[in-house]
Amino acid sequence: MCRIAHTAHRLGIATVGVYSDVDATSMHVDAVDIAVRLGGATAAESYLRGDAIIEAAQRTGADAIHPGYGFLAESADFAQAVIDAGLTWVGPQPRQIRLLGNKISAKIAAGQADVPTTPIVEVVPGRAPAGLTMPVLVKAASGGGGRGMRIVRQHIDVSDAIESASREADAAFGDDTVFIEPYIERGRHIEVQIIADGFGTVLHLGTRECSIQRRNQKIIEEAPAPNLADDVRESLIEGALSLARHIGYEGAGTVEFLLAGDGRVAFLEVNTRLQVEHPVTEAITGLDLVELQLLVADGKRLPISQEDVLFDGHSIEVRIVAEDPANQWLPDTGEVVHFQLGGDVRVDTGTRVGSVISPDYDSLLAKVISHEPTRHRAVAVMARSLRSSAIGGLKTNLAALTNIMSEPDFATGEVTTKYLDEHPAVTSSGLGDADHLAALVAAALAAEALEREGSPTGFAPSGWRNLRTQGQRRTWHESGADHPIEYTLESEAGVDTATVRIGPWPVPDDDGSMPPDERSRHYVRILSRPATADGQYAIEVDGLRTVQTVHVDGGVQVSSAAGHATFAPTPTFVLPESSSLGSGPNAPLPGTVIAVHVAEGDEVEEGQLLVVVEAMKMEHQIVSAGPAVVGEVRVAVGDRVNAGDLLVELAAVPS
Repeated sequence: MCRIAHTAHRLGIATVGVYSDVDATSMHVDAVDIAVRLGGATAAESYLRGDAIIEAAQRTGADAIHPGYGFLAESADFAQAVIDAGLTWVGPQPRQIRLLGNKISAKIAAGQADVPTTPIVEVVPGRAPAGLTMPVLVKAASGGGGRGMRIVRQHIDVSDAIESASREADAAFGDDTVFIEPYIERGRHIEVQIIADGFGTVLHLGTRECSIQRRNQKIIEEAPAPNLADDVRESLIEGALSLARHIGYEGAGTVEFLLAGDGRVAFLEVNTRLQVEHPVTEAITGLDLVELQLLVADGKRLPISQEDVLFDGHSIEVRIVAEDPANQWLPDTGEVVHFQLGGDVRVDTGTRVGSVISPDYDSLLAKVISHEPTRHRAVAVMARSLRSSAIGGLKTNLAALTNIMSEPDFATGEVTTKYLDEHPAVTSSGLGDADHLAALVAAALAAEALEREGSPTGFAPSGWRNLRTQGQRRTWHESGADHPIEYTLESEAGVDTATVRIGPWPVPDDDGSMPPDERSRHYVRILSRPATADGQYAIEVDGLRTVQTVHVDGGVQVSSAAGHATFAPTPTFVLPESSSLGSGPNAPLPGTVIAVHVAEGDEVEEGQLLVVVEAMKMEHQIVSAGPAVVGEVRVAVGDRVNAGDLLVELAAVPS
């Protein structure tokens, strides 16, 4: 909504927005001239209520509705309701949305327009077709954003995938129709931006590369798509234009293709809305796509011809999301307490300090867009921006995005939809040894400062110990490894200094003798630190000075010009795992229970599905960690759960 309001205001158009109860203080509410409360928390209770949105427009005297990127943006019924209410719909005609918004009918239309595509099999929950050639993709007929999609590699899993995808599609788009198509391994996701008016003019605005994805959702996009042969690029563009002309398309749209390694081109779908990644196209063309949408909706001709569309340089967009890449990209929730995105880049965001990221909506926090004369420069500027950015209060993918910018395959543009699977190292901190050490020291100092706030020992100097032969000791977990640190703080010429030892501390042998201390030793000076735990620490490690921005919230998030790291303290004492009734899986994050697959007394196997929790428009399947007997089932369909809530009690199988 912030993005739409920006262009509207530049054109002198007043704006009205809507908000749910959980978004009452969100940034988009302040970005518009008037905001109307829809109520509710979930999408179904708020942003999917088309009647309430139309009523809000009529109540405030608005004469047009722009649906934005998601929710009802591709609902033909909503578009028709807007028109029937005497309002202007900013988007394609309802019949076009209905035709292309349904991927089944869109593929039929693509075939009629001679656009290369793949065969499909229509299915319904409860019936799994036989004779499929694996692997296949179960896919929602409506919507987008990777929701309602399941990759299936074994026939035995087809039925469950249909059920799950259908349920997720119904929750996200209000349509549970799914179909099956061949799954192309290691393909490239390439799309073509089109814009058309009501007078027969159809233009393309170039290609975009969108192959780097998790859960079939994009996190990095760029324009133009790199490393495309001229004939392939022309084939994609001509296919997109042919389909648009075939159906008399109006407005902005994106025609998406999958390019196989052997050169085959397969039509995927058409997004009949403004894409999240539209800024990269705006950057290389100099065009404002929202402005063009408004002109077309107002019945005007496009003010440009294909010859007027000139392409300048290269643009890259990254999506910063509230997710933990190191933990299978699990979404995170909470309040944003620090939000700093910078550099010579464009930032599109609806997030600010104080924003609360709830489990009810998408995990997208911001988009950062670089635009430079060459791809190499665009990557370098983006990398610099990401390294100098910091977000506190919840986990994000900042570190992973930063790492990708310097990863060799990405640097050469050699990416596929399997990129993240094939490059797991990008989800680590990616910091070099010296930078990692500085971040670790900052994390340790911040954690100590937090512990001292309000502590009875707050009167003592920082780092004070009653046993002077041993410094402060703690083990931190980061990037799948433990990092033990010991330090002794002193003061030298008014500057706090520390001798830091890194590595497992020596443990006496059985005879009481101490083995050699093989830990690395480093000399550290703390040149400045904040008054509280959170803030900037200027730290010099072995003569190298860096500034580390730190936020403590259970774990410690550290950012510097070198990159990002998140440290979690390991517990000093670990209780033994209990096999008694009462142990079991916990909710990984706040959400809503949408399915319960077990009952008290059931015996379950390792990996068996127990409960499905929906959060941030995605399903999270909770499975059994091993053979067990189900005790009390603590939740029912429709229950709201918090992170850590026990969902199902499990007991060991009697011997």
